[in-house]
Amino acid sequence: MPGPGGLRVTCSVTSKRSGNSHGPEALTITIHDVAREAGVSIKTVSRVLNREPNVRPAMRARVEEVIARLNYRPNISARSLAGARAYLIGLLYDDPSPSYLSELQIGATAACQQAGYHLMAEHVSVQAPGLRVQVESLVSSVRLDGVILSPPVSDSDEAMAALEAAHIRYVRIAPSTFPGRASSVLIDDKTAAEEMTRALWQLGHRAIAFIKGPRSHPSSQQRLDGFLAALKELGGKVRKDWLLPGAFTAQSGFTAGEVLFAAAERPTAVFACNDDMAMGLMNAAHRWHIEIPAELSVAGFDDSPIAATLWPSLTTVRQPTRAMAAAAVQMLIEELRNSEKAKAPRRRLLDFEIVRRESTAKAPAVRAGPRRAAALPKGR
Repeated sequence: MPGPGGLRVTCSVTSKRSGNSHGPEALTITIHDVAREAGVSIKTVSRVLNREPNVRPAMRARVEEVIARLNYRPNISARSLAGARAYLIGLLYDDPSPSYLSELQIGATAACQQAGYHLMAEHVSVQAPGLRVQVESLVSSVRLDGVILSPPVSDSDEAMAALEAAHIRYVRIAPSTFPGRASSVLIDDKTAAEEMTRALWQLGHRAIAFIKGPRSHPSSQQRLDGFLAALKELGGKVRKDWLLPGAFTAQSGFTAGEVLFAAAERPTAVFACNDDMAMGLMNAAHRWHIEIPAELSVAGFDDSPIAATLWPSLTTVRQPTRAMAAAAVQMLIEELRNSEKAKAPRRRLLDFEIVRRESTAKAPAVRAGPRRAAALPKGR
């Protein structure tokens, strides 16, 4: 059956005598068989399986060749019983964007697989009362070696306090508060938003609206701060009615678009705090017969998979979500393996990129007047 990280925990085994795959009653290949065939100790095989660094390259290659030839698959339960580790890492998340979560899980899972670990993703709610109890219940019922906290959980004092009380190491992705409390991986959200705002300004846009993210995500505030700072630096005007609330969902972007496009005066560009909201806004623009980018430029944030497949394709800030999740897992495993060497928390800053696509263009010379919107489907 598949394990928490998508890896196979138990599987059919291969008989050395016949070379054929058999069912559960066939000859079981054990770590002792691998050690004997490779001419090394069981400890050496264990070190190779756990991707530990203190194995000579030639010996590592020999053991890996035997593992592949015998089709040996370690049982995660047996591994955890044999040592102090469970080889299981938790990922705690609370984000309404399916594309962001997917990128997180892909990056974290790949890094876990490479290191011989499994991943378990668990949803928690930072807004609900009793978050600390929820995290405490999780770590008391599941044996985790460490935990990755994704935003906004990475800024939750309750979640971190629960893990600290249970003596479980954790690494934070994109935190905005409690600097130095634990190791972290992030980008500079504020500077990224500033650069995207300047990019729209360089295209001649002076009437720019912004769709904010949920208050529970501190990165939302950082991106808003970057937008406002860039406008101030450029001498632009900030209109409060063009700073619209959002929830990191396509529906909230659509709702913001309905408000903007129903007004007598419309912006020539909209910067959404994430790609899902930008997609919702673009759907609203289509309903109002507003042509993108001829009449309206739209920009997002994240460069999620939908950004390249939208029509027109979306200009956005590329946040390396997969790489951030992978880096967080790698950092956590390094700290688990060197736990006896208590090091100060580390902070790794990854690069972002402004990705220019078809949804942005030069500001129109003449701004279009009011439009009639197409009727919404029933039930919307």
